[in-house]
Amino acid sequence: MVTADEIRALAQTLPRSYEVLVRGQIKFRVGQIVWLALSKDGERMGCGFPKEMRQAAVDAEPHKFQLPGQSDMRFNWIHVRLDAIDADEMRDLVEEAWSRAVPLYVAQEYGRAQGYR
Repeated sequence: MVTADEIRALAQTLPRSYEVLVRGQIKFRVGQIVWLALSKDGERMGCGFPKEMRQAAVDAEPHKFQLPGQSDMRFNWIHVRLDAIDADEMRDLVEEAWSRAVPLYVAQEYGRAQGYR
């Protein structure tokens, strides 16, 4: 299980990422793109996720993943239960969501600095 504070700590370190408070909800942006949001109750996060893989993730692990609300289905977005993931999986989801919001060269520079291939 991970906490909202752990997610925030990671998200704040990512280049070009900044935190905003929108109607009492913590969100992270790159420019004007929201790539991560934490539920007000701290039980879920919404993050960027490929549309074409979203249903398969929910079908495979419904205890972990949920589809966004109908009005958000047009976006590359998924909801994740924080009590169902560990720190490594959280890092993967957060970094992947962020990498979809920044220019490719920024994500590649970050990946090299982290020792990723």
